[in-house]
Amino acid sequence: MLPRSLRYRLLMFLLGAMLLSALIQGMSAYRNALMEADEIFDYQMQQVALSLRAGMGTGLPLPLGEEQSIDLIVQVWSLDGTPLYRSAGPDWLPQRAVLGFSTVNLRGKHYRVLAIQGRFQVVQVAQDLAVRQRMAGQLAWRTVLPTALMLPLLALVVWWVVSHALGPLERVRQQLARRVAQDLAPVDDADLPTEVRPLVDELNALLERVRQAFETQQHFVADAAHELRSPLAALKLQLQSLKRAPDEEGRAQALDRLGQGIDRAGRLVEQLLALARQDSAKVQAPAQPVALDALCRDAVVDASALAQARGRDLGLARCDPVSVMGRPEALAMLIRNLVDNGIKYGRSRVDLSLEQSGGQALLVVEDDGPGIPDTERTRVFDRFYRAESQAQQAAGSGLGLAIVRSIAQDHGGSLRLGHSTALGGLRVELALPLRKV
Repeated sequence: MLPRSLRYRLLMFLLGAMLLSALIQGMSAYRNALMEADEIFDYQMQQVALSLRAGMGTGLPLPLGEEQSIDLIVQVWSLDGTPLYRSAGPDWLPQRAVLGFSTVNLRGKHYRVLAIQGRFQVVQVAQDLAVRQRMAGQLAWRTVLPTALMLPLLALVVWWVVSHALGPLERVRQQLARRVAQDLAPVDDADLPTEVRPLVDELNALLERVRQAFETQQHFVADAAHELRSPLAALKLQLQSLKRAPDEEGRAQALDRLGQGIDRAGRLVEQLLALARQDSAKVQAPAQPVALDALCRDAVVDASALAQARGRDLGLARCDPVSVMGRPEALAMLIRNLVDNGIKYGRSRVDLSLEQSGGQALLVVEDDGPGIPDTERTRVFDRFYRAESQAQQAAGSGLGLAIVRSIAQDHGGSLRLGHSTALGGLRVELALPLRKV
């Protein structure tokens, strides 16, 4: 397996491509040189044979020659097979020649033989094919030699180019290596190649999401610590009051107040956990079709015992079949928080309705409580904020509407607070986009 280094892979692939190109060039040059050598030497053999045939036209026998021939073997035979001439060399060509060009194997060597017949003799001219191959190899090597000499220089150029091209990646790596864990600033993307810029952009987007998540977590922890301080201090005071109670009646009152404090702290912790689950579920659970009418009926059934215990008349005024895209657990939490707020702050009656309106699912919760003044309707969605009318009416943590708004925003919905003309208290309207069929 190749190493995972991008520089190593680029260098190996580029140098390998250059070597392969040089090899292909050499093979092509050798083949072309060999073809040209065949044509030239065939022509030379033909001219030699024709010259000998013309020079020996008288038919006079010639003595066996002792001339040294470097490349060619020449033999002349009379028509009756008598040898007339033979150039110097250890090999004899076959006496029975095939007219024209042919290839003959003598003592492990391959010869290119040309035989022509005159009026009185047969002329044979032969050449060892190794001579042609050697000459073609020399020509091919001369062609490839400049490229081979340039390969080291080309390798240095390729190494410099690859290192220079990967320089921005090294700069980004050094930026990230020098950072501390709390530094989530965007990475400098100046002078980055087009192929690398999308990766750095996505990295910066991820850093921004992590920064927002850290800020949300820090704010949540700070707000939760601040909000838990008061009920814990109250529990401590109530426990001290219980210890100092002089009689049974005083202890009973202290126990009652301690129980109320524990209930309030429990509700606060429960809502804090719900808010933390909502924040973490934003990037975990995919959206799916949700029957919102079924969730409304379940919410009324689940909250009926609490409504009865507090003397509230909880009813489902209208419930049209409505389907939306979202997370069932989150939407159920949203509806339950709206219903719980209505039960907590209403005096005697809470109504829940669901219908389709203008291509949206419209969920409405109304109560006959004190409502929320217009000046505070934008602030009640902040975490741990409670309106004065709500603080006087019932004990709460100020997280219910914050959870509702967070879930509504995640589902592309909108919230609106208003005055209930039917019951006289608060009217909460939630609009969610319908599921596209």
